[in-house]
Amino acid sequence: MLKKLIFVTTILFFSVSSAYGQLPDFADLVEEVAPAVVKINTVTKNRKQQTQQNMQGQLPEIFRELLEQRNRPQPPARQARSMGSGFVISEDGYLLTNHHVIDQADEIQVLFSDRREYSAKVIGSDRRSDLALLKIEAKNLPTIKFADADSLRAGEWVLAIGSPFGLDYSVAAGIVSAIGRSIPTEKGENYVPFIQTDVAINPGNSGGPLFNLKGEVVGINSQIYSRSGGSIGLSFSIPTSVALSVVDQLKKNGKVQRGWLGVVMQDVNKALAESLELGKPQGALINAVEPDGPADRGGINPGDVIVRFDGEDIVDSGDLPHVVGSTAPGTKAKVEIYREGKRKTLNVVVGALDKDGPAVADKNNGNDRLGLMVEELDDQERRQLRLRGGILVADVAANSAAANAGLREGDIIVQLGYSRIDDLDEYLQVIEELPESTPIAIRFYRQGRAIFRTIQID
Repeated sequence: MLKKLIFVTTILFFSVSSAYGQLPDFADLVEEVAPAVVKINTVTKNRKQQTQQNMQGQLPEIFRELLEQRNRPQPPARQARSMGSGFVISEDGYLLTNHHVIDQADEIQVLFSDRREYSAKVIGSDRRSDLALLKIEAKNLPTIKFADADSLRAGEWVLAIGSPFGLDYSVAAGIVSAIGRSIPTEKGENYVPFIQTDVAINPGNSGGPLFNLKGEVVGINSQIYSRSGGSIGLSFSIPTSVALSVVDQLKKNGKVQRGWLGVVMQDVNKALAESLELGKPQGALINAVEPDGPADRGGINPGDVIVRFDGEDIVDSGDLPHVVGSTAPGTKAKVEIYREGKRKTLNVVVGALDKDGPAVADKNNGNDRLGLMVEELDDQERRQLRLRGGILVADVAANSAAANAGLREGDIIVQLGYSRIDDLDEYLQVIEELPESTPIAIRFYRQGRAIFRTIQID
């Protein structure tokens, strides 16, 4: 009996030893790719003082002198500092990081592991994918390659390099827990099929690369799920399929265009699948269709279940925004639906989200670029206020351009820049063309009194 026990123990020992012997050694991989990983430090100046300075700059000289005489000396403007990570994608100085790392930053500093430092400028930034493309003036930089977009599988080993909590160029490893995770933003947008891992990602890792064992980038670290602010083994990365498309568009246009369908949808559970004669729970059930939107023009109706879009299977409702968003506007896509228990194929021309979708506050379907929700003034209100035109401010989003300019609910906007605002259509047209990072004059009425301010979209 003792001999048998010793024999079994020996087998178990060699089995465990053999298993551990097959675990990857990341040392060579880290040595190869680390030189292309960077730390990013940003400085954001006090927005309130900037706005006051911009307003003073637009006043006539006599009023500016009076205002300067009345103003007491102000303490130095506070500067907010933050940090993140990034990596080099081309030898001539293009770098990739997260949008939230450099959002509203006035200064961006890039630091390499060999202690070189550069100032970076933003080529383009995309809030919906949380990606930003930067450029530094340098040549012959070490670079990192992207992996094939569809090569990643759950269970693979992955490695992250970044600067968590400011601890420069830290390395963490783990496995891919899942792919294609749908995580809507605070605005309900859902355009990124995230990679979920158990890699220890913490604040400061944002924008850093996620590698496979070949040293190729499979994702860009973006989010963590945490109750304490630190890692609990749930981290989310933007896949290369999204990153490559965003980088290409930011390089060419400085912005990203996304497809738009114009539907409201939900998942299909077992009971709904039976009632809709689907056979099994699948697809995206359409609850509502935007009037005269792409789906409406293509013949999609409330109650339809989309199961395939432009050659991609729609397993659940979260898959549809990923696929539609990555489809170029103007594409004629085949959409397979179930309607009354029968499978049908429709042809839909995909719209442009930022052009004719809800992101432009289409008749109050969300806050616009200025952070406003607005309403038409009726003829009676105009006569009472003795105004030729204008639009009524119904809501002001916190920390928006409008809020920073001091607008309030109930204000009536009558002018933006040199353009008179008579109705909602004129307003929507004007705000689409407003430049960013430039103070624009805005005139509005508050309790019967006309007020001039400046407003700036950052």
